[in-house]
Amino acid sequence: MFNKAALSSYRFPYANVITLLQTLCSCLFLYAMRRWKIISFRTGESNRSNNIPASFVPFRTLLHTLPLALSYLLYMLVTMESVRGINIPMYTTLRRTTVAFTMIVEYLLTGKKHSLLVVGSVGIIIFGAFIAGARDLSFDAYSYAIVFIANICTAIYLASISRIGKSSGLNSFGLMWCNGVICAPILLVSTSIRGDLKAMMNFPYLLFPGFQVVMLLSCIMAFLINYYVFLNTTLNSALTQTICGNMKDLFTIGLGWLLFGGLPFDLLNIIGQSLGFFGSCLYAYCKLKGK
Repeated sequence: MFNKAALSSYRFPYANVITLLQTLCSCLFLYAMRRWKIISFRTGESNRSNNIPASFVPFRTLLHTLPLALSYLLYMLVTMESVRGINIPMYTTLRRTTVAFTMIVEYLLTGKKHSLLVVGSVGIIIFGAFIAGARDLSFDAYSYAIVFIANICTAIYLASISRIGKSSGLNSFGLMWCNGVICAPILLVSTSIRGDLKAMMNFPYLLFPGFQVVMLLSCIMAFLINYYVFLNTTLNSALTQTICGNMKDLFTIGLGWLLFGGLPFDLLNIIGQSLGFFGSCLYAYCKLKGK
């Protein structure tokens, strides 16, 4: 929501700069908490260990997480671009199809198969998404294509968390730290070469308090969301994380209508959203029963 406010409401044209700021803030938060021994970076490691900042994570472990960091970078950049040209309710609807891509990527990377009930719940979610978007009058082929690319990137990213997170010995904070250490220099060089950082200094709302609050909250929320995405994916699975994300859609859609508009009230859309929510609940039931 805050990304959408910056990109659309304030017409901030530099999505890569937002990603850079979020990454730098994440590194700052993690550095401070690790330095003050509030958190640890490795599974089973004591918060009170005497690691100095340079050895927070060994270089070999950092290299091990490189594929995850690159998939995260691609996921962030494409997702940030996908939210620019489409209304929040329809964006949320299309993003729901990520569950199908996640199932495919999980199978390709780990050979993981799911029960018929789980596959059925995913089918209900996707069916609901298509019903919800059946009468969208704001169709934009480019924006829709970017959202589907973002879905593929999300699936690869979550599957990478599940796979590398369990083999690296790092906990959620450690994985986030490695992502930031690898991605921040890449983003900094990229935005500098493209001239985005220099152009940002001339942005008319740069010193506007409302814009600064939006950017600050965007960075804070990005940190919190990333942490819980890592935690849920490593404790459960990539598919579980994808479907859990669908269960907050009713709130996202309602706020999107109220704050940004762009999609009139439509009974068909409501039915589709309800079907998607029902599919998510069915999946939760399957997990609860171990099916």
